[in-house]
Amino acid sequence: MNSSNIALTFAPVRPHNRSFGERLFNQAKRNAGVCIRPHTGGSLNDAVVLPQGGNKARWVAVHAIDFYNEVSALWAVMANEPFVSTFQPGEGFPSGVEYRWPGEGGATISMSAPVYINKVLTWTMDQINDESQFPDDREDEENALRVFKTDKFAILCGQIFRRLFRVYGIIYYSFSKTYEELKMAAHVHTSFKHFIFFCTEFGILPDEEIKPLDTIVRPIRRDYQKGKMAR
Repeated sequence: MNSSNIALTFAPVRPHNRSFGERLFNQAKRNAGVCIRPHTGGSLNDAVVLPQGGNKARWVAVHAIDFYNEVSALWAVMANEPFVSTFQPGEGFPSGVEYRWPGEGGATISMSAPVYINKVLTWTMDQINDESQFPDDREDEENALRVFKTDKFAILCGQIFRRLFRVYGIIYYSFSKTYEELKMAAHVHTSFKHFIFFCTEFGILPDEEIKPLDTIVRPIRRDYQKGKMAR
């Protein structure tokens, strides 16, 4: 396998200088009375709830970008490790599944889990950087909201979240020991827990997609329900 297919770096994507992102996050912080960034304190349930008066489609757009940045940062820690290039096509995926990339004519392409991760992150970065799909609301807020409310945008965000979930699954299945050695396991779990809280709040992930990580997701969802009842 060509190691150049593995050792990629992904520049953080910003929500167009964080214009609408900052406004929504700051609004949520004021409304909830907590710091909504889970790595710096505060409640994960409060972190994911739609701010009062907020727009759901825009809130999902903000988080698609935020979670992409989080996942790409986690993978950047691992991507240049020499053993990553030793995975063969079909290897490194959660037990019982093999994620494949769509090819031409409806075919699917078998690849290793690390190559699949790079495909996901490159594809996601391209979608987010395409302003016809993720428009800058500073330039035309009305148009941005119109795009965010379309079925096409909802389908795109669904794809982004499903594929990012698969990256988390690969990280848990094939790289958890390395993250433990790097003393990053708690950070990975908090990041994934935040992701699952958000997806559960808005019903983004189908149950079939979650099955390979059911033993990890189930207790997280219980925590989400407890937190929601206490809100």
